[in-house]
Amino acid sequence: MEREVRILSPCGMLGYGFPHESFLNGLNMKPHVIAVDAGSTDAGPHKLGAGVGIVSRRAAKRDMQLLITAAIDHKIPLIIGSAGGAGAKPHVEWTMDIVHEILNEIAAEPKIAVIWADIQHQSVMEAFEADRLKKMSPNVPDVTEQTLNETHSIVAQMGHEPIVEALEQGCDIIICGRAFDPSVYAAAGIFFGKDPGLSYHLGKILECGALCAEPGTTKDCILGTIKEDSFTVQALNPSRICTAASVAAHTFYEKDHPYLLHGPGFMLDLSGCTFHDGGSGIVEVSGSRYISSNEYWIKLEGARKTAYRTFVIAGVRDPLLIEKVEEVEEAVKQDVLCHYKEIPADSYQIQFYNYGKNAVLGENERAVFSGHELGILFEVTAVTQEMASSICASLRSTFLHYGYEGRKSTAGNLAFPFAPSDIDFGPIYEFSVYHLMKLEKELPFRLEVL
Repeated sequence: MEREVRILSPCGMLGYGFPHESFLNGLNMKPHVIAVDAGSTDAGPHKLGAGVGIVSRRAAKRDMQLLITAAIDHKIPLIIGSAGGAGAKPHVEWTMDIVHEILNEIAAEPKIAVIWADIQHQSVMEAFEADRLKKMSPNVPDVTEQTLNETHSIVAQMGHEPIVEALEQGCDIIICGRAFDPSVYAAAGIFFGKDPGLSYHLGKILECGALCAEPGTTKDCILGTIKEDSFTVQALNPSRICTAASVAAHTFYEKDHPYLLHGPGFMLDLSGCTFHDGGSGIVEVSGSRYISSNEYWIKLEGARKTAYRTFVIAGVRDPLLIEKVEEVEEAVKQDVLCHYKEIPADSYQIQFYNYGKNAVLGENERAVFSGHELGILFEVTAVTQEMASSICASLRSTFLHYGYEGRKSTAGNLAFPFAPSDIDFGPIYEFSVYHLMKLEKELPFRLEVL
């Protein structure tokens, strides 16, 4: 067993970028593994449903070119989690296309592992019928044959187990489908025989890059070192520093409980953790406990298309219109509803967002409005793009010419920053599967070695 295991995290999201100097500082520390997270559901279900990347191909290739070249030159395993953003088959294939392009350019042939995280729809239905499925949120729709048929991709969040298996097979580059964010870092520690509690807690911190430092950012490198009874964290950019407070604060990040963190098949208990400033910007953490669960539950994510969207962005400067903007919006909405009586009212929705007044908190806003201008977002969602576009065009033109009380001009209620003003967004998605599934058999992840 290694006396200590060093894990280099270049950034909080593959494609966000990181300073080359920080990365070189990390390489000089002779890490055992380079690991990076590439996915998230923070932006909602669109990336999973549409099968598109969370960052641009250019940004992903720029980061991967540095990581792959360094990993091969220094003979360090590289692990990428939640490939392509959502970790489904299209996202993994998109990532692999970039990987092969880079390898062709540098004339390298490393041993590659791909860990697929896609789950068959039938498996989900069987789990639902056997009462092995739990909603993660009450607003997630019930699982039915129809919702599953309308769901494009379903993925499961993998834990460390299949990643450790890929490391045991001597793979140089490991591309993971959807993964529990800390797993790609925890797998490195567990593979080298380190405590799983320390490994997962460190993974929870490393997954966001240098966000645990001061000043924090996801776009810089961080180094974690797992020892026998503790781990340390240190920034690799001299303009940042880790403190006990900053690392402890990041431990609370994205958790629904202050010291309990549930993962695939386990719970992490951080109630006994201590955070110690070791000097030179190195923070030492101990007391993390890994508790295996009696039942193995994994999180599932699936998205289905629900509608199409068209929107318009416009500015309002007239104080008379600003004063009664909600009243005008309702009148304009009713006018459009009357204009399209042949369209069922439940097949489309009209929304106004008054930025500068209450667009963020809506009716929960308590501040008294005192601005001199508003940015209004008109949104129409409908069962087809043609319907959304047609209704939005009528909404925009009706508002543009609406004659409210006190108006001195005959038109021009709105100022448009763009031409054309109407923007067809395309399909929109919802999480149709956002559940925990209890496993009865082996893990569902498929390891493919290339």
